[in-house]
Amino acid sequence: MFRVMGWFLLRPDAIKVLSDEGARRSLNRYFGILEGRYHPKFMIASRIPVDFSVDDSLRSLWDIHRGALEEYRRLEHRIDGGEVKLEDVPVPQHSLLDLKAVIVRRLLEECCFCERRCRVNRIKGEVGFCRCGEMFLLSSAFHHLGEEPELVPSGTVFSIGCNLVCLHCQNWTISQRYEAGDPISVRELARIVEKLKREGCRNCNMVGGDPTPWLHVWIDTFRYVKASIPTVWNSNSYYSVEASELLKGFIDVYLLDFKYGSDRCAERISSAPRYVEVCRRNHLEAMKSGELIIRILLLPEHIECCAKPILEWIAENLGTWVRVNIMDQYTPHWRAYEVPELRRRLYREEYEEALRYARRLGFTNIVPP
Repeated sequence: MFRVMGWFLLRPDAIKVLSDEGARRSLNRYFGILEGRYHPKFMIASRIPVDFSVDDSLRSLWDIHRGALEEYRRLEHRIDGGEVKLEDVPVPQHSLLDLKAVIVRRLLEECCFCERRCRVNRIKGEVGFCRCGEMFLLSSAFHHLGEEPELVPSGTVFSIGCNLVCLHCQNWTISQRYEAGDPISVRELARIVEKLKREGCRNCNMVGGDPTPWLHVWIDTFRYVKASIPTVWNSNSYYSVEASELLKGFIDVYLLDFKYGSDRCAERISSAPRYVEVCRRNHLEAMKSGELIIRILLLPEHIECCAKPILEWIAENLGTWVRVNIMDQYTPHWRAYEVPELRRRLYREEYEEALRYARRLGFTNIVPP
């Protein structure tokens, strides 16, 4: 009973946030799903009829997907506006969600889920940078009480593997595959998601590592989920244009890291070429197709080169009202000792400098510490 109902004793802010004007403005649709006023995107996508064949060319499938997304946007607008009820929309033989599953399966043959574009055939057992294969590897699934207040209790599903190598990673045993993980099917994963919902979780939080290597599994899984649960894409933001397109009409809340404001820092610490460009692109697309929470983990001695440029870009391109979590909990983990400035914890003065700068830029929706 405590696990299901007693979480508010540990996180009273998760109750208080329900009346927070800033959070509700930036996450209006998410709160609406929690309150039963709206439906998760994957449920609407499952009602969009699509005419395609699994033998169609990939180019043709993408063309059909673009058209289906336009129909998706119209239907979402009508359902959200009360013009039509989801339950009155017929379940098609083949849906937009089915089409996404076919496309992502095809991409698995020349994997391009992340910006590295390894082009390996994971169906045939080839592995790329992330070393992930075809079968989903589960680390754990539980009620997470340490996320942003609006997400708590969050139904986090931790998968094995990641497309980055962050030398200070706190989940390094998961991300770098020191844990083997448990192989599970999409139907088993769907049952886990529905169980988390029944037990009181506010959302399904896809995390790891990073969820990007398992995009094919996550899309396929939600073809079998019947519970009305918001989807949260908890990512390092280093995913491809193709992945971004497939997330549209599927993900409700993008919980995205903005790790670096400098490509030099990104390559040196996380082996992530062109991280800034890719991250900016995916934040812009996330804002267009869903709702967004941005995480900025402050690193020691990276306030000037990373934190401030990140905040400036967000203010100029996304707005100062966007939900931002400026995080001060950096602690040296794994191989952080290889980077001299990362061998210590963040100074309080560094955190306060970043907060002052954010407020100077006009940010009004910072997640309370």
